[in-house]
Amino acid sequence: MSDTLLTSAIPSPCYVCEEQKLEDNLKLMARVQAEAGVDIILALKGFSMWSTFPLVGQYLKGCTASSVWEAKLAHQEMSKKFEKGREVHAYSPAYKQQDMDELLELVNHISFNSLTQWQRYQKQVLASGVAAGVRINPEHREAETELYDPSAPGSRLGIMAKDLDKADPTGKLEGLLSGIDGFHVHNLCECDSFATKRTLDAVEQKFAKWLPNLKWINLGGGHLMTQEGYDVEHLIRSLKEFKQRYPNLHVIMEPGSAVAWQTGTLVSEVVDIVENVDHIAILDISATAHMPDVLEMPYRPEIRNAGAAGVRKFDYKIGGNSCLAGDVIDIYSFDSELNVGDRVIFEDMIHYTMVKTTFFNGVEHPSIGILKKNGDFELVKQFGYEDFRNRLS
Repeated sequence: MSDTLLTSAIPSPCYVCEEQKLEDNLKLMARVQAEAGVDIILALKGFSMWSTFPLVGQYLKGCTASSVWEAKLAHQEMSKKFEKGREVHAYSPAYKQQDMDELLELVNHISFNSLTQWQRYQKQVLASGVAAGVRINPEHREAETELYDPSAPGSRLGIMAKDLDKADPTGKLEGLLSGIDGFHVHNLCECDSFATKRTLDAVEQKFAKWLPNLKWINLGGGHLMTQEGYDVEHLIRSLKEFKQRYPNLHVIMEPGSAVAWQTGTLVSEVVDIVENVDHIAILDISATAHMPDVLEMPYRPEIRNAGAAGVRKFDYKIGGNSCLAGDVIDIYSFDSELNVGDRVIFEDMIHYTMVKTTFFNGVEHPSIGILKKNGDFELVKQFGYEDFRNRLS
């Protein structure tokens, strides 16, 4: 992305998705699908930029939703717009009756978090013809951050093997499991292929007696196959070996981060320099409103042409423009002094960032745009006062 483009065509603040980088990720995933014989669908909880769905749908098999609204987005903006359609899958920790009534008109697969939820909606789902699954908890931990670990002790997510065994001790999908077609398992978070292999081993160890009688298994997300250094060959080999042991199983994967990994930036601008104990650069973005994981995980995003404190000549604490005292990102160093109007570019801000933004404090919300493969910039969304007002009452 050229400096000229950043300073002229792109407004600030703005999330900018780079089309070529997104397509490169999608091509890699298409290769995994073809060589491993699996289906990959987009997890909307990580990336819901529907203006890119015409491109995503060329490579992936559909979307997975965590709510009615996400399912509607997948159905309306991807599934209906391809001649052969694209599948929509759904999973949620719990469904209300009104959720179920709407979802069964939108989805191809639906997974339940508990046996009580499955019992409640079993007849309705079976009558609809939608493929039904239950989420299992392999009790195998791979996520490094506690906040994102579905297999942590006491997790509310998924059914443990001991409880499934009580419901269906034969493993023949009888009793409470009558009508279940597949298992859903998700315990990874930005993990490598070896974590996927260990998870497959854990699933086999605890749930082996049910696997030969299922039609499909959904391996969830967290497979960061588009990260530099990821062993794609090992992933493909592990999936093929698993499928050889269970040829009855249709394998589904639903990454979110991997689809949009390193595909774009958050463009911001220096609004003021405050001289206190530190040199503080106040930007036209907010950590709490526009990149909340910085405070919640926490993590330190990369800034283009900047380093850690003390590495380069000039240190600045980077602060947001909300009134939250802790709306501070971190201290970064730059080769030259920052001035009002300078651009500050945050890297890798497309996945799990836009989907979590808020209108807190009514601060200016970043626009959304696409840097096209030919170098043109397309502004696809700008937010105004009415967007802020309409979220309130």
